[in-house]
Amino acid sequence: MVKGEGRRCMIGVGIWKQIEIGRGRRKEIGAGVTTEKEMGKKVKKGTKEWNRKQERERRSDRSRDKMGILKLKMMAMVIKIDEVESIGRAKRSEEILRFKLDNGLICRQFPVKETNRIVRSEDENGNKMINEYVREYKIGSGSYGKVVLYRNSIDGGHYAIKVSSLFRYEVFPLRAFHKSHLSKLRVALTETALTDVLREILIMKVLEHPNIVNLIEVIDDPSMDQFYMVLEYVESKWVCDGSGPPGGIGEDTAKKYVRDIVSGLMYLHDHNIVHGDIKPDNLLITSTGKVKIGDFSVSQVFENDNDELRRSPGTPVFTAPECCLAQDQPTGSVYHGKAADTWAVGVTLYCMVLGKYPFLGETLQDTYEKIVNSPLILPNDLNLELRSLLEGLLCKDPKERMTLNDVAKHPWVIGKYGPIPQYMCWCKRNNTDDGRNPIRGMMILNGN
Repeated sequence: MVKGEGRRCMIGVGIWKQIEIGRGRRKEIGAGVTTEKEMGKKVKKGTKEWNRKQERERRSDRSRDKMGILKLKMMAMVIKIDEVESIGRAKRSEEILRFKLDNGLICRQFPVKETNRIVRSEDENGNKMINEYVREYKIGSGSYGKVVLYRNSIDGGHYAIKVSSLFRYEVFPLRAFHKSHLSKLRVALTETALTDVLREILIMKVLEHPNIVNLIEVIDDPSMDQFYMVLEYVESKWVCDGSGPPGGIGEDTAKKYVRDIVSGLMYLHDHNIVHGDIKPDNLLITSTGKVKIGDFSVSQVFENDNDELRRSPGTPVFTAPECCLAQDQPTGSVYHGKAADTWAVGVTLYCMVLGKYPFLGETLQDTYEKIVNSPLILPNDLNLELRSLLEGLLCKDPKERMTLNDVAKHPWVIGKYGPIPQYMCWCKRNNTDDGRNPIRGMMILNGN
């Protein structure tokens, strides 16, 4: 067990959301009062007409205040329902993961190293150090912290260390979403920084796959309320801002990337894990061109194939139609997480080959409306096999949408490379010959 897992954040998401909503609504309340200038005439103070006008405005203000308070209460109730559902789902995920870890049901050859002691120092060049890791430079940042490149002073290897603050929560209220946010920021409620970080760690502790970023070590720093996740360093990522060059990155490169994405995602789904935020930002690319899936902070785990969810914490332009509809329901409507992941693969592929998003509006609601109602537009000269794949992935009806197994067998995906290799996870390899000859299992994996 990671030290500090018992710590809990006392400030709930619902409180922050109510504050943000309150700020926005207070601006609206009373905003419709008609001024003397807007009336187009001057009213002399103290006259009957002036008194009548003042009384009308007072009644209007009281009415708006009542309506505003009522709306706030209703929205707070919806948020509370969201929070309860989200936290309940997270607790179930955490229980499943803990059971797997406690019973050795993990798919890793080597367990994640756990360190409960942190030493801050400097090397001979004045560079900051955390234990044996020497800081080089910041790679990126997220909702709960930052990612920094470190060099291991012992083996000389480079690692990406994700520094997660357990009590930090960046609020992005729906009313504040700008068009530029729709492909980057998540919109739905998660739980708390602590819950998200711990769940991400637990998920990564049970997984090992060539197309998933590997977690090497977890360092707990209770004095600073931080976790340091030491991850394998992946050199780059493919960036799509929706305004890329016509033709995107090319079909052949896109095909290689999609094969890797599907391989990693099939592994997750086979282990009843829904990623929840498949998008270019979370797809890292090694120096050899291999794609690795990262960022499991909104992922969920299920006991069986029942992958029902109510709220989608994903990024707007990659959100499936059924998730958009769920966002509009006061208590959320049920959708299937695996099908939503598959839709996100379709949006990602569309970006790869066409350099833009299939559905993007000026606002959040406009984007959701387009995802739900607008037809999929594809170039007339598009490769017919690629067209059929995109149409299958971006089918608005989740029941008719292609599954990942369908994608893996699709002619465009197979192409000249052949079927996607079946990855035998470590738990199955280790059980080969009753666990006495795991090497033989590895030979089967390599086809020898």
